[in-house]
Amino acid sequence: MNLQALLGIELPVIQAPMAGSQGSALAIAVSNAGGLGSLPCAMLGPDALRSELEALRAGTGRPYNVNFFCHTPPMPDAAREAAWRQALAPYYAEFGIDPAGIQPGPGRAPFTAEIADLVEAFKPPVVSFHFGLPSAELVARVKSWGAKVLSSATTVAEARWLEDHGADVIIAQGNEAGGHRGMFLSEDIDTQPGTFALLPQIVRAVRLPVIAAGGIADARTVAAARALGAAGVQAGTAFLLTPEATTGAVHRAALKSPAAAHTALTNLFSGRPARGIVNRVMRELGPISPAAPAFPLATSAIAPLRAKAEAQGSGDFSPLWCGQNATACLEVPAARIVRELGAAWD
Repeated sequence: MNLQALLGIELPVIQAPMAGSQGSALAIAVSNAGGLGSLPCAMLGPDALRSELEALRAGTGRPYNVNFFCHTPPMPDAAREAAWRQALAPYYAEFGIDPAGIQPGPGRAPFTAEIADLVEAFKPPVVSFHFGLPSAELVARVKSWGAKVLSSATTVAEARWLEDHGADVIIAQGNEAGGHRGMFLSEDIDTQPGTFALLPQIVRAVRLPVIAAGGIADARTVAAARALGAAGVQAGTAFLLTPEATTGAVHRAALKSPAAAHTALTNLFSGRPARGIVNRVMRELGPISPAAPAFPLATSAIAPLRAKAEAQGSGDFSPLWCGQNATACLEVPAARIVRELGAAWD
């Protein structure tokens, strides 16, 4: 069975879920254009999640994907938090911020039985996960709704693990991809190959359909992914400038600037490696800092700096997520991107 038949979609094009840069509007536009629209849910509280699911159900009669994280929330570490705030202290002084007044943020929540209770009423056609899979009980529950389960692998070992633990489709996420690494069997970012090295290795190693993610931006990259055995492609950065995305003004300006050519993996904004456009704080602290608290606890201390800088039109402290291939990041409707990537598959 090919990917279109398995997921009920017209075109083998998946829009990557991008927390902070989209809501249901982008997912609806992609699904209605024949691809698989995705909604990032890890940063949504129960009321917001319910509202977005209602919008999806009302906005499209076609399949869509809801995406969740399945990390294990860390225990707060006072010493590490203090070290992190000390590293940021010169910036607090620069912007007149009292670090004593900074409160922990909402962070990102993993998929739980309580979230499943809420989601079950909507019976989403596709549910995807980042950082592995939730418990066997939760995977079985999701499948009981009739949903297909997707998850990202950054190595062959992760792909085999996903196949053994209930995934229906594997997303081969290459190093080029923007945003958070899906890695879950290792914390070593050097274990993640580029997309076009990783993809054929995973295709050979598993029996499941494999989606190529990372650097997918135009007809040539789609054709290359198909030639290497992909059953479909996933694109994220290409959708960041669409009118349906909620990408902020500072982020949009960076994507349209020469700065988008220089990205790096950083843990400064969340505590977990993610690819974004290099900015001031990444240059000055180094993109990977041992001081940053574990995911997602790093977020709260840097959030006030982001707010102050963005109010001045600066992205110096913002997570400017972007993949290594931003060439097709254009201000065009999402449907056009879906159609162009889909046409390249034929």
